[in-house]
Amino acid sequence: MSERRRRRSLRPAHFDDLGLRRALGDRMLPLLVAAMAFLAALALAGSAGTSALVRHWQEGAGSALTVQVPASGDAPAVLAALQSAPGIASARQLTRAELAALLRPWLGAGGGDAALPLPAVIAAHLAGGGPDLAALQARLAALAPGTLVESHGMWVQRLALLARSLQACAWLVLSVVGSVAAAVVAVATRAGLAARREAIEIVHGLGATDGYIAARFARRTTRMAALGGLLGLLAALPVLTALARLALPFTGPPTAATLPAELLLGLPALPFAAAALGYATAQATVRRWLKRLP
Repeated sequence: MSERRRRRSLRPAHFDDLGLRRALGDRMLPLLVAAMAFLAALALAGSAGTSALVRHWQEGAGSALTVQVPASGDAPAVLAALQSAPGIASARQLTRAELAALLRPWLGAGGGDAALPLPAVIAAHLAGGGPDLAALQARLAALAPGTLVESHGMWVQRLALLARSLQACAWLVLSVVGSVAAAVVAVATRAGLAARREAIEIVHGLGATDGYIAARFARRTTRMAALGGLLGLLAALPVLTALARLALPFTGPPTAATLPAELLLGLPALPFAAAALGYATAQATVRRWLKRLP
């Protein structure tokens, strides 16, 4: 047995020959990484929630038409034309009570019962790519002069553009959080190197390779970063669940899973991402520091 193997066999399990337990604190780094993981979870939730809102808008307002007929007597002919038009899945005329409910925010509780010359309103749902709006408008106006066809597609496109901008901001926040987390790990690693400089120089001088020293630092940093990522994830789950419940009226009917599917897939990856980030950062920091040794 060689001298090096004999010395290793005399060491207890997990022997801390570099004194990393004193150099890398067991509390501060996991807490800082946990804070970064919490912010990353919020950024992921913002991106996933915005995506769910866009889908809801596109399936709802984006696939509907509103037709206003000035003369109520012309409504049956317009309704029949809509029901037979290509690109229209269904169409129905709103009742007086439904019109009153729509006018209530502007006219008050009794506004819908007033003797007002209200136009007939027909709600239509699109099929496939929808109809040719210009041709449909001309056809309906010929049946009932003054008929207006209102498409919500323009507003949905503007809302989708806003949503994509918010998603880009969320991913930008996520990249900033990742950069800050890497900086925190690098600072903690440099502090550990400075605290154990003499021991590292002695071990390095006795033949320990850069890879061996970097691996010892990276192994411990990876464990602490993974712990921090897990703590941040556990702290974020109640907050995200509460926010998801508040957003249910805007994203669709309640379901058993209150969090979006893409978020349920992305959140469990946070501890692993934190561990990978800690490992890579510690390896790079230690190797760069060792190259500067005399």
